[in-house]
Amino acid sequence: MLAQVLCHLPKSSDENLIVGLETSDDAAVYRIKDDLALIQTLDFFTPVVDDPYLFGSIAAANSLSDVYAMGGNPALAMNIVCFPDCLDPSVLREILKGGYQKVKEAGAILVGGHSVSDDEPKYGLSVTGFVHPDRVFTNKGAKPGDVLILTKPLGVGIINTAIKGDLVDPTSYDEAIEVMTSLNKYAKEAMDRVGHINSVTDITGFGLLGHAFEMAKASKVSLIINSKDIPLISNVVEYASMGLVPAGAYSNRNFLGDNVQFKDRVPEAMKDILFDPQTSGGLLISLPKEFKGDLLKALENIPTNYAIIGEVIEKSEKYIYVD
Repeated sequence: MLAQVLCHLPKSSDENLIVGLETSDDAAVYRIKDDLALIQTLDFFTPVVDDPYLFGSIAAANSLSDVYAMGGNPALAMNIVCFPDCLDPSVLREILKGGYQKVKEAGAILVGGHSVSDDEPKYGLSVTGFVHPDRVFTNKGAKPGDVLILTKPLGVGIINTAIKGDLVDPTSYDEAIEVMTSLNKYAKEAMDRVGHINSVTDITGFGLLGHAFEMAKASKVSLIINSKDIPLISNVVEYASMGLVPAGAYSNRNFLGDNVQFKDRVPEAMKDILFDPQTSGGLLISLPKEFKGDLLKALENIPTNYAIIGEVIEKSEKYIYVD
């Protein structure tokens, strides 16, 4: 929603601003000198699980993800906390412990933050990272002939809805926790080893199709998404068929409107999954098809399932075609 409002503000102009508001990218990138650029991002949200330590871990992994999506490495992080006075401080300590451990795993330093009293807990990070100006990943470089690789399974929003309804099974719960707490650091390191990356975005609240649309629009291309190839969290199709779909999925569907075209054979439950808002989702990567084998090999050690899910074509009538 913020991006929709910010687009109406005057655009910032600075010769050192490499990435700003124009393409709805994952973070801002500012050149400091010829071989160094700063990445700045911020994210926070309400609990998606009951366990405060896990919530802290998930929120931190989600906040750190934008730096990896821009091709950088996190360096500093600051806590953003909203916390009710009625809750025991031990709950907040566990949230912050979870966040600290993820920041440490990322190789960054946690350096304080800011808190306010609020009726509902909210937590996240402001993260500063660094990248070489010539090695910045953006969502505007996808080229016809590229393949699309997704580095985490979909379905987190639907599984979280099942969790809230006390309907989730242990396998689906464990897989969703693994997806949300896994850093995109390892996928980013795989991309660094392979090179030849044309475009990257991370999949969060706008869902796979929302972020794919941003990539397609910014790159002036169209994307074909093969729904049968998309990795999914166990049982998410069944939960979607039961109607356990978060409101954000319908908001995403309404916003994208006729920019997406589905083949008739795509089930309604799969459509819901493709619009499903993700928390700490994976990276969507566009690279030339001749390097797909190299990247798939390099991704073998990441902790989550990944797959080739589509391709980039010349700009057509629609931005996204789902097969």
